Amino acid sequence: MELQPILIQTPRLILKGLTPEDVTYIFENYTKEDIKKLLGHQSEEEYQKEANRQMNGYTSFNNRFMQFIIADKFSGANIGRCLYHSWSPEHKRAEIAYYITVESFKGQGLMSEAVSAVLDYGFHQMQLHRIEALVAPDNTASLSIIKKFGFTQEGVLREHYYTNNQYEDSVVFSLLRREYMSK
Repeated sequence: MELQPILIQTPRLILKGLTPEDVTYIFENYTKEDIKKLLGHQSEEEYQKEANRQMNGYTSFNNRFMQFIIADKFSGANIGRCLYHSWSPEHKRAEIAYYITVESFKGQGLMSEAVSAVLDYGFHQMQLHRIEALVAPDNTASLSIIKKFGFTQEGVLREHYYTNNQYEDSVVFSLLRREYMSK
């Protein structure tokens, strides 16, 4: 098997899509330094988290992922990720997550550009019926993106994540295929 990621191009970005099998191939065939560069890890801690996920199994019986490494089209720098996790092909739903890891690329509308392409991929290529997003109530940048694309707020999961030595709520949003297609 040769690594051939799915490529999506936007005006300013290249998104490299990787399946669980692709990530396994990378960890089995590349050096640590090559893995860090290919997957865009900005620190040893990011690499270790990914290595632990890989070692412990990314997927379970009915959940998969599809992750897109976000690269700046002009410099080629890996600047973040946009991914579907908790993807249930059987139920045609997945949760979207996204982040930019390089500070100098934040605040330029790049994440909206990436999310737009990934939503399109999810509904058209993955044949998703429902895309979910869980957002911290004080994450104004993420809330702005979710609202921009017409997600509907469904509720709040109280004390859902443990981060920075405290529990944090998650606001639950969804976007259905018919809602996306009607825009």
